[in-house]
Amino acid sequence: MTDSTILEFFKRFPDDNACLEHLMLVRYGHELTCPKCGKHGKFHRIRKMPAYECQWCGHHIHPMAGTPFERSRTPLQKWFYAMYLFTTSRHGVPAKELQRQLGVTYKCAWRMGHEIRKYMTDVDGDGQYGGHVEMDETFIGGRKEGVRGTKHKAVVFGMVERKGALQTYAVPDRKAKTIQPIIKKRLARDAVVSTDEYAAYKFLSKRGHEHGMVCHEYDEYVKGIHHTNTLENFWSRLKNSIRGTHIHVSKKHLSKYLGEFEFRYNMRKSPKWMFERLLGGF
Repeated sequence: MTDSTILEFFKRFPDDNACLEHLMLVRYGHELTCPKCGKHGKFHRIRKMPAYECQWCGHHIHPMAGTPFERSRTPLQKWFYAMYLFTTSRHGVPAKELQRQLGVTYKCAWRMGHEIRKYMTDVDGDGQYGGHVEMDETFIGGRKEGVRGTKHKAVVFGMVERKGALQTYAVPDRKAKTIQPIIKKRLARDAVVSTDEYAAYKFLSKRGHEHGMVCHEYDEYVKGIHHTNTLENFWSRLKNSIRGTHIHVSKKHLSKYLGEFEFRYNMRKSPKWMFERLLGGF
């Protein structure tokens, strides 16, 4: 993040009014049909509240309603700047950094971070996965003192299209009855699938998919066109970012962090448009 891009941000959004005007524009446009009187025209800014009123009947529209900023006492410009920070960071933004950059309390910064992560998840959305799809599960979480294994770690299941989009799910366990319904909902019928040797994936061939497995237990990581390296690389970056930026992520809030890193991964080919996509997703 360079000084020039920060200067550009503050030139574009110098105050709350500029941020509110942007919200009004992307959500409702310059002119609209009033939902109360039915007349088409412009809505004018009300000076004493963050709202606009119909030029014909005075009906109010509140651009922040239904957004992460609704009912927030934090200035709108700080919300926009926080989103800017999230989209210009490769490894995420901890609450302490938001607190320092925005000049808010830690509690406020923590809440803002989680609201923005939820919003990034919503903007990214879900979809069906076709083409060549990799699937894998991983465990996330630190080792509990005196306890070995994965019992105290969170389970994450993921699907990624080769050279395409990725989706992850925080799940209670890695059992077939947990993973298979997700696969059936999200996997296109004509998809080619690559997985490891885990038994929960064996139903894919019976479902009609071309399904290839690599056996990690025997140090097999590539077999022809089949491997899970794309997803394994994402797991590695995710875990390194969590350890380096957030130290620890609780199971309760893990899905929000997953949504943040998914958004960043899925926008990897056009990182300059990440902020614009958030600004236009309300």
